[in-house]
Amino acid sequence: MTSTTKTLDDGATRAASSPRKTLRLWEVVAISVGFMGPVMAMSLNGIGVAGLVGSGVPFTFLVSFAGTMLVAYAFIRLTRYITHAGSVYALAGSTLGPRAGFFGGFALLGTYLFFAVCIAGACAVFFEAMMAELGITLPAWAWVLVPIVVSVFVLVLNLRESTVTARTLLGIGFVGIAAMVVLSVVIIARVASGTAPVSTGVDFSVLLPGEAPISAVMTAAVFGFLSWAGFESGTSLGEETRNPKRVVPKALLLAVVVAGAIYVLVMFAQTIGFGTDAEGIAAFAGASSTLTTLASTYIGQWFAVLIAIFAFLVAFASLLSSTAAAARLLFALARDGFGPRAFAATNPKTGVPVHATVSVVAFTVVLAVGFGLFGASSVDVYYWFATIATLCMVVAYGMTSVGVIKHTFSRGSKIPKWEVVIPVLGIGFLAYVYFIQISGQVAPYSYFPWIAGAWCVIGLIIVLVRPSLAARIGSRISTEDLD
Repeated sequence: MTSTTKTLDDGATRAASSPRKTLRLWEVVAISVGFMGPVMAMSLNGIGVAGLVGSGVPFTFLVSFAGTMLVAYAFIRLTRYITHAGSVYALAGSTLGPRAGFFGGFALLGTYLFFAVCIAGACAVFFEAMMAELGITLPAWAWVLVPIVVSVFVLVLNLRESTVTARTLLGIGFVGIAAMVVLSVVIIARVASGTAPVSTGVDFSVLLPGEAPISAVMTAAVFGFLSWAGFESGTSLGEETRNPKRVVPKALLLAVVVAGAIYVLVMFAQTIGFGTDAEGIAAFAGASSTLTTLASTYIGQWFAVLIAIFAFLVAFASLLSSTAAAARLLFALARDGFGPRAFAATNPKTGVPVHATVSVVAFTVVLAVGFGLFGASSVDVYYWFATIATLCMVVAYGMTSVGVIKHTFSRGSKIPKWEVVIPVLGIGFLAYVYFIQISGQVAPYSYFPWIAGAWCVIGLIIVLVRPSLAARIGSRISTEDLD
């Protein structure tokens, strides 16, 4: 950005604190996919969908795929013009103004922070599952040790160059996805050949709406949408990427499309693997981890153990990615005058915002372990903080969609006016997701919209009562990058 040479109040230059541009396309894709945690998502997210739409799980994920593409459009379009570590913070700020940018960025910061806590819980969930597959039963309280231990390794890796993080995510993610795809192919082949323990066959009708009402499909699509949560995390690495205005948009598109193709394939395999009759649907909806259950059934106990290990490693990789993204966003906010100045400092050798990274990891451990000490289970921490993070995410994504709409109608915009229908539909999808998350919920889930709303309101109050912060943000986020 042209504003990278402007100085902070203490005379330090942004250019001096900007990380080196070293990341390539595949590395940014790895960061984004790593945040999503495909194996983790495919182990858990289909269960709730099956309970709502029966055998229509693959079709529901196709709907979620389409909704995600509508939302991703704003990020893909705007990152062609904006390079910034702040993601939504810069995308909304450059198009809607500094106050909107801070509001959207603060909402996204909540998303990343709460997702980090959620995924710390997931690490414990999958560690317990892994131990169970190995025949080891842990005490109920032991899970609180898992976030502490994994956070140490997360901190060590995230304090090194971002290329190390990307390659770690790529290695873990590739092996986990490969194992998941192998399992899916084996399931489809055995069902097709008649050697599977189910007799309903390869039923391609599961890729169509079927008998499930559209209201049930749309409600279930919310669970599917969560599988793509964090696809935009690669935008926070724009300042560390080679040729970012070309690479980052391609990486975001690839991350969404690759994940979508894998999700639909795996959900198709899972659906026919359990069977499309009433008994099979009930087994699908009642599974604790669909991948390990099917791995044991179709390949053997040894492969179920392998899948359980991969699920834990992928959860770890997702924690690695979410904390890295949160730290970059904290860095961007502090660099523009919000928060401790130490968060704006980076290691001169690695380009990593050290203080921001340490603070994010500490925040994650304190909340995850703290809730555990007060009686919450690892599953509770996973689902509770996932819900809060999702509600913050909807607000952040919505700000970016509004931003691309405004930019489309701005003087000199190169975006065809007819494309505005895409972000409009994306906003509609996000509004529906938010509505589903808040309607008809019981405690403690009825509390979470208030918590997420309070977080976003705090961000709004901060920027309204500190006009100097808005002015500082405006001077840092250059509109000259909007071609």
